[in-house]
Amino acid sequence: MRPPRHITPAALLLPFALLLAGCGGASRAAGAGGGTGSGTDGKGSLTLNVGDQKGGSETLLRAAGELDDLPYKIKWSTFTSGPPLLEAVNAGAVDIGAVGNTPPVFAAAAKSKIKVIAGAHSRSDGEAILVKKDSPLKNPAQLKGKSIAVAQGSSANYQLVASLRKAGLTPKDVTLNYLQPADALAAFTRGKVDAWAVWDPYTSQALDQADARVLTTGQGLVNGLSFQVAAPAALDDKKKAAALKDYTARLRRAQNWVFKHPDAWAKAWAKETGLPQKVALDAVKRTRGTAVTVAVDKAAVASEQQIVDTFAKLKLIPRTFDFGEFVDPRFNGDLPPSGTSPRTYGKGH
Repeated sequence: MRPPRHITPAALLLPFALLLAGCGGASRAAGAGGGTGSGTDGKGSLTLNVGDQKGGSETLLRAAGELDDLPYKIKWSTFTSGPPLLEAVNAGAVDIGAVGNTPPVFAAAAKSKIKVIAGAHSRSDGEAILVKKDSPLKNPAQLKGKSIAVAQGSSANYQLVASLRKAGLTPKDVTLNYLQPADALAAFTRGKVDAWAVWDPYTSQALDQADARVLTTGQGLVNGLSFQVAAPAALDDKKKAAALKDYTARLRRAQNWVFKHPDAWAKAWAKETGLPQKVALDAVKRTRGTAVTVAVDKAAVASEQQIVDTFAKLKLIPRTFDFGEFVDPRFNGDLPPSGTSPRTYGKGH
């Protein structure tokens, strides 16, 4: 059933409040994780500490049946977005976690102890700058002098910069409000900002429930990559390295399952996040289901280097550096090149 058109901000924020419950990397609540009820799956003496985002890798692996018969334990921790997850990787509290294309740039610029070990290539339609349906803004060039909400260091941060650059603008031409998704949604819903740069499933939710429309997307502007980022100490541990290899293989199989079962995945995703099932399915077909697991190859490194150089030039990161120094390609194996075209569900998605 479609929610009322003028749904209240409090109701809109429910799924985001659930997401924020894990802010800072707290373990999942009892009963919400695996069979032990403590946010842990699997068995054995080895424990892999995995950072996640609400409705992310854990939900994906569980829905695809890839958490069955784990020969090691996975202890899950939930974060609001990529940057705080990578802070936990750097601190050694998390062995691996999934993030977008930009958080590793910010983390590496801060000389964090991280290694990118696996990648995925998706369509970028869900990377969007949103405005209200009744907004007078019709193109990105009109953002000059406007206020925009965005999560600092997120994939949306680079998509915003790239969109502004294409329109002949720089971040100095707008007012940036650095807000995590829940706070950004509240600001957007209440008209406190003129636009919101964000990613799926927030894009799909705002389009469905917050009277939003797309001003522009990242398609053709951003590389569409996301990454599994590991702690060097975990990679240096032979047993953990073997578990990391197995874990990334399970993610690849799970992603293949998602593309073939979009409705089943949307149902599981909606149940986990509190998103309406329609919104979840929209996000699956727009972005999440289109991902193809790819190698972290020279082309991927070069593409990420462009993000590094862009942010360094704008002084949004403290230094420039060689992104390749933060990549460990040992698990590339027979994975396809990073430029492999994402999947698609056909016209309109």
